[in-house]
Amino acid sequence: MTRNVGSTDRIARLLVGIVLLGLAFFSGMPLFAAGLGKAVAVLVGLILLGTAMMNFCPLYRLLGVNTCKV
Repeated sequence: MTRNVGSTDRIARLLVGIVLLGLAFFSGMPLFAAGLGKAVAVLVGLILLGTAMMNFCPLYRLLGVNTCKV
């Protein structure tokens, strides 16, 4: 796996992932109280955190995007 997620992109993914997980578990908002909304938020949040930790995004690879400076 070649790195394709840069530092700014990585920080944004970490922040959005943490916010989504926080909203899903602690917000009490009706959108996240339902099963589907909560499941989608958790899934997307975990994917964002995982791609940020690995510095690799499979979707970026498919699209030919690279935000990592060489």
